[in-house]
Amino acid sequence: MTPNINSQPDIKISVKQTFGIDSNMEVDAFSKKSDYVPEIDKNYKFDRDTTLAIISGFAFNKRVLVQGYHGTGKSTHIEQIAARLNWPCIRVNLDSHISRIDLIGKDAIVLKDGKQVTQFNEGILPWSIQNPVALVFDEYDAGRPDVMFVIQRVLEAEGNFTLLDKNKVIKQNKYFRLFATSNTVGLGDTTGLYHGTQQINQGQMDRWNIVTTLNYLSLEREMEIILAKNKNLNNPKGKEKVANMIKVASLTRKGFISGDISTVMSPRTVLHWVDNAEIFKDIGYAFRVTFLNKCDDMEKNTIAEYYQRCFGEDLPESLLNIQI
Repeated sequence: MTPNINSQPDIKISVKQTFGIDSNMEVDAFSKKSDYVPEIDKNYKFDRDTTLAIISGFAFNKRVLVQGYHGTGKSTHIEQIAARLNWPCIRVNLDSHISRIDLIGKDAIVLKDGKQVTQFNEGILPWSIQNPVALVFDEYDAGRPDVMFVIQRVLEAEGNFTLLDKNKVIKQNKYFRLFATSNTVGLGDTTGLYHGTQQINQGQMDRWNIVTTLNYLSLEREMEIILAKNKNLNNPKGKEKVANMIKVASLTRKGFISGDISTVMSPRTVLHWVDNAEIFKDIGYAFRVTFLNKCDDMEKNTIAEYYQRCFGEDLPESLLNIQI
């Protein structure tokens, strides 16, 4: 893998000017965009605390773990900061299929001078360590134990990585950065919402320098995000419709916390609902195909009640689609 990556940051940018956050901090950045820099979403809204935590990771080489409910934009937050810094960013989803070999690398048979020879191909981890790259592990709390211990080697900023397959010790690039996102905070799933997550070794959790939480936003903040992506709704009628959608989502979140329902509307789900309502020109039908069809039949009447309380009208019986 030989990407077009600049060797090191060559400019500094103001956090206040670039991210609109009241801070005098300046952070290293690249003047030129390379192949691995994410695209900028000009409408993205930055959460102050999460932004400062992630920027500290870039500026001071801190290991940053972003924890929170699904759909709150944890990974996107890291990507959008990287995009504005022109910092190459690679995301790896630590699902149960990611193995130690995927991360470290493996031997492969290749043709060299017309002959078949065995060659070791480095995985994403040793490659990233040697480059000025921000490596993001998504679903960090779903990683397999053998994979997690491989990652533990590089959690320390000065930690070298021993590549046993090649009898080689790899030193970290000065501008290598490591981030992760998780739905739990390393203590396992106590809610029943995130099946497949694991308890994280506390020795490993202790190596994360900064842990920040990004959870559901206030109605006003969530409204800003939705209107930024749907400018045609930025009028009194549109704002009223979006506010009611967010209120339904808020009720599902409260219902989940109190144990009344087992499915939650995330901000991402609300965005999908808004998009689908524009497609189908029917808020009730869009609600069904975006969220209601994902819910347990036993809970649909409760969720329909949330809808009625916010919109002042019942969902048609045909939309409930309850199997008896």
